[in-house]
Amino acid sequence: MDQHRIAEILDRPLSQELLARDVLRLAYVAEDGTPRNVPISFVWNGSQIVMCTTVNAPKLPSLRANPMVALTIDTEVHPPRILLLRGRVETDYVEGIPDEFLQINGSYRMTPEQRVEWEAEVRSLYEGMVRILVTPTWVKLIDFEDTLPSAVEELVRQRDERQRA
Repeated sequence: MDQHRIAEILDRPLSQELLARDVLRLAYVAEDGTPRNVPISFVWNGSQIVMCTTVNAPKLPSLRANPMVALTIDTEVHPPRILLLRGRVETDYVEGIPDEFLQINGSYRMTPEQRVEWEAEVRSLYEGMVRILVTPTWVKLIDFEDTLPSAVEELVRQRDERQRA
């Protein structure tokens, strides 16, 4: 998919709203060849999805062996709003706590006191973390008003052709 088209879709207000959410689902292929789909917190930095994980996370060897992933960010209301992304993972080790990890968790509802306690716990637990970065190479925004899943678009087209005949 053309980078200009990706940027156009990601710049839409609905995409920006979805990119501001807390959690996405990360789909990848595990080392044993079976699929995995895990929820993970993220932040959008304007050009990449950034996720952070423990240095001993089971997903890391799999992501390094096969860095192609699919991401889903969606809502829990009807009609659903869905942002689908695909891309290639890059990972890097960060000593201490990455700024992105603190940003990711910044939108959870915590009192100031809870936030202080949470951050102290995080800093005592992690000596370092791994950032997982994904630059989108394909995106699709589905709002069920202007855009539909491709299979549903095809059914609508077929129905319209039948009605014209």
